[in-house]
Amino acid sequence: MKGIILHGGTGTRLRPLTYSDVKQLLTIAGKPTSEYGLLQMVDIGIKDIGIVIGKIGGEEVKKYYGDGSKWNSSIEYVFQEKPLGIAHAISLCRNLTKDDDFLVYLGDNVIQDDLSESYEKFQKEKYDAFLILVEVKDPSKYGVAEVNGNLITNLREKPKDSKSNLAVTGIYFLRSSVYKYIEKLVPSARGEYEIMEAMQSMILDGKKIGYKIIKGWFKDTGTVEDFIDCNMLVLESIKGNNDRENQNIKGRVEMGSNLIIDSETKILGPCYIGNNVNITNSFIGPYTSIGDGCSIKGIDIENSIIMENCRVEFEDGRIIYESIIGPSCSIKSGNSKTKRTKLVLGRDSKVEL
Repeated sequence: MKGIILHGGTGTRLRPLTYSDVKQLLTIAGKPTSEYGLLQMVDIGIKDIGIVIGKIGGEEVKKYYGDGSKWNSSIEYVFQEKPLGIAHAISLCRNLTKDDDFLVYLGDNVIQDDLSESYEKFQKEKYDAFLILVEVKDPSKYGVAEVNGNLITNLREKPKDSKSNLAVTGIYFLRSSVYKYIEKLVPSARGEYEIMEAMQSMILDGKKIGYKIIKGWFKDTGTVEDFIDCNMLVLESIKGNNDRENQNIKGRVEMGSNLIIDSETKILGPCYIGNNVNITNSFIGPYTSIGDGCSIKGIDIENSIIMENCRVEFEDGRIIYESIIGPSCSIKSGNSKTKRTKLVLGRDSKVEL
């Protein structure tokens, strides 16, 4: 089986972060969101993986993932010139997947459940396709599946009224036979080739499309609020590796190497702290991720993501909460008297508070 990770889209709802960075490379607990999908693939034995990239940020994606050897896999890159939809992106991978079965994973979606049971069911019961579903409160934001017994009986894209609350998570086990249905597609009203339409045609043709309703959490990290929520959910799942829990470090904290944490700093998990981080006279957590190479001084940080190589340094003590600070930002004391601050900053921003 092969794997396909989709890295398309411009991430307009995550601006200003996505003015300078690819949305699927934005990190949660030290990993890009798309890496969580790659790890899911590797965990079920998929070694040959294609990553579909577009005009924006393709070189950064290649730089991060390289040839895939870091994950004991082999990665190829497939270029999609225009964002013409999921089905179009899949069609570009035909030379990669050939006649093999394959798993498609949207790079900005993260789920808690592993995929081993779904993979086994897809193969053992010889479904023509197999989708990962999740119950949602507002199905109008998603592709929605109606089911009967073990099969999906109807698929609709973002319906205004729906009989079902089962959303499609953007994780699809497919066989090479899907390509002939993709070939017959015409652009939808939004100008895209819709994978939902291809699979609906399969259903009408009598093909077996199975499903699993996951019980763990699911997050589409398309907005700032969803990104912060996903960080919280990922951190809630970590086991922590801090072997020096004391009165200043409590709870589950995943800590990197070469850390300098002074005796005035308190850390309350769940938290993630990357490598080469210096923290002085601060409070970190809960639900905070600190990227590699950061310097933190004189501040409380709660329920936030501070990406790599940031300097957040104050003399008078401040609180940053529910914030996302992009890579290589600088935040320091200014003339503001506001004690609590909520920020969303893109790469290389410089702010005085």
